[in-house]
Amino acid sequence: MTTTTIALIRHGQTDWNLAGRIQGHTDIPLNATGIAQAEAASLALGEEPWHALLSSPLGRARHTAELIAAGLGMPEVRDHAGFLERNFGLAEGLVAGPELDAVRSDQAGGFVAAETPAAVAERGIAALTELREQHPGQRLLVVSHGACIRITLQRLLGQDVPRILNAERTQLVHDGRGWQLSHLNGQLLTAEAPERREHPEPQQRSSEASA
Repeated sequence: MTTTTIALIRHGQTDWNLAGRIQGHTDIPLNATGIAQAEAASLALGEEPWHALLSSPLGRARHTAELIAAGLGMPEVRDHAGFLERNFGLAEGLVAGPELDAVRSDQAGGFVAAETPAAVAERGIAALTELREQHPGQRLLVVSHGACIRITLQRLLGQDVPRILNAERTQLVHDGRGWQLSHLNGQLLTAEAPERREHPEPQQRSSEASA
């Protein structure tokens, strides 16, 4: 049975990550720590073969992907908009406090003008499905964002997923029967594997995680 592997890597650290500011679609560059994290990720990932490298088009993800590609000797990075970070609307640039509370909304997005978690999960799962269908049996790297990865996985797997760490591998495998999580935040999962999920159930969770 053909097994397809997709390793999701959150981009390296930015100054806004360090300050706890919500980034969303705001294009904040990697800081020195983030660059070092991406270079370290390439060393860890270099112990295994990879067939393709894709990235969110946002600069912090693209830069992370380019540093990983350079370390692995991969010839190209392909952009994929399905792995963009969640748009947090008027919450972008804010930290926890009165200003952030002022732009909260009772609507599904949680913040004024924000993308809903359901919309993020829908495009994230569609992107994963597309890659599985286009690259059966291959091993793919995808550089994305914390909220996008976490929200997508919660819907896909039907379980809670913790905060995704900068430049760490969170890996999915599909063996033709469904998706399983093999790595989370750089750690190989050795406990009993969760049930395979092919047709995820809707989840009503939201996320404020900056990425």
